[in-house]
Amino acid sequence: MDITIDHDSPVAPYEQVRLRIAALAADGTLAAGAKLPPVRTLATDLGLAANTVARAYRELEQAGLVATHGRAGTVITAKATGTSLRAQRAATTYAEQTRALGIPADQALALVKAALEA
Repeated sequence: MDITIDHDSPVAPYEQVRLRIAALAADGTLAAGAKLPPVRTLATDLGLAANTVARAYRELEQAGLVATHGRAGTVITAKATGTSLRAQRAATTYAEQTRALGIPADQALALVKAALEA
């Protein structure tokens, strides 16, 4: 994930992390459902304390931009990307149905692309 911390900035490090994740989701770099790195992993990568990253994640969650699912991790929400919840549910349903039919992901994506282009 493309996050850099400016230690000379007057903006607190947790706020820099929060703002960058929100921006990456808003511009589509992080899609709805994209999994964020575990707090400790991101903290180590950025040279920050785990509590700093945890605070950024907590504030993103309070704003509805990420959802934390315990051991399954923290993911970007549809709200963060501007994708409607209805569209996200339709995509999830389609993915579940194609998996149940044994259709490989590349074929399922090709079917969607063909349908959108028709």
